[in-house]
Amino acid sequence: MAEDLIRYDILTQDALRGVVRKVLSEVARTGLPGEHHFFVKFATTAPGVRVSSRLLKEYPEEMTIILQHQYWDLTVTEHAFEVALSFKGIAERLLVPFTAVRGFFDPSVQFGLQFDTAVRLDQMPVAPGGQAAADMPAPALINEQRSEPAVDPEEQEEAPEGAAEVVRLDAFRKK
Repeated sequence: MAEDLIRYDILTQDALRGVVRKVLSEVARTGLPGEHHFFVKFATTAPGVRVSSRLLKEYPEEMTIILQHQYWDLTVTEHAFEVALSFKGIAERLLVPFTAVRGFFDPSVQFGLQFDTAVRLDQMPVAPGGQAAADMPAPALINEQRSEPAVDPEEQEEAPEGAAEVVRLDAFRKK
């Protein structure tokens, strides 16, 4: 296989995180349109994440927040978003870098993105000669509420008509 000097894996990750950034930026500016609302899952111990020690104790690895009715002061920058939410009646302010986001889902239209943050883009394994490891986890486009592991396209059974499915971008890569 030819060496990927363009680094499509990194470009894809960044582009899909850009979707989350753009949507949250628009919502910060104009509010939630229609029935749209978001579930945002993120790694609580990822670099740059700011959550209270109380929340970190309750969610030591990851947490999912819902941006729908009770959130305040959503601000979005190029690299992160910040929002105030109420947890058990206590207001908390969270700062979440986009690199910490593991999932983004809008149940009103059954749209979602799933990211594997086990390997941070700036700390990807590098093979001898400077090429990044070819088995970097790819983000997934989710067309359902549940996040299920991707199925190898060759092993996938035909889904009933109208059923939701998970599509992994690496399913389109040549092997």
